[in-house]
Amino acid sequence: MSRSVAPASTPGRSAGKGRAYWLKTLHQWHWISAATCLIGMLLFSITGITLNHAAQIDADPRITTRTLQLPAELQQALATGAPEAKDKSAPLTTAAARWLSQELGVDVEGRDAEWSADEVYVSMPRPGGDAWLRIARDSGEVEFERTDRGWVSYLNDLHKGRHTGAAWSWFIDVFAVACVLFSVTGLFILKLHAANRPTTWPLVALGLAIPLLLALLFIH
Repeated sequence: MSRSVAPASTPGRSAGKGRAYWLKTLHQWHWISAATCLIGMLLFSITGITLNHAAQIDADPRITTRTLQLPAELQQALATGAPEAKDKSAPLTTAAARWLSQELGVDVEGRDAEWSADEVYVSMPRPGGDAWLRIARDSGEVEFERTDRGWVSYLNDLHKGRHTGAAWSWFIDVFAVACVLFSVTGLFILKLHAANRPTTWPLVALGLAIPLLLALLFIH
């Protein structure tokens, strides 16, 4: 009675299986990182262009000013309640912050204010604009100014992480890691396909040479 014998595994077949496994794994991580980075890469690419041509893009800031009068009880607390810190920096009282929020639509609760003998000054920078308010401690007069520089300036500030807070800062870090993963998996995929695509490494070298030469020759 004859018995069938399984063909022995050859080194070439094992190498082919290993290559197919890594190619499949790299493609999976590459498309996942690409999908995760897609919108962010578009945002940062477009704002890279707008930042590079910021001087040619007209931006007419809109400035809004308002003048208010603190209620008597808040004015009295402001006149007598100065911070003890040597740098004279401390937040406004909760009651004053909530009143200002209702009247001006700004959030100043917990934000450091600069206290002097005559006034309290609160700076409120934000992406794409700026805002500040000044309160006279003797009269309770509130002077408020808001500057809006438009959507282009807003997106440019997101690109730079300017006045964007901790959450956006974390997003930039996570996005950067995803972009590194996207690039590294792309590099290994190129390596696996390079044998059948002879222009692979010359193109990669060109991508390195162009910015390197520009930096060496034209940036002083």
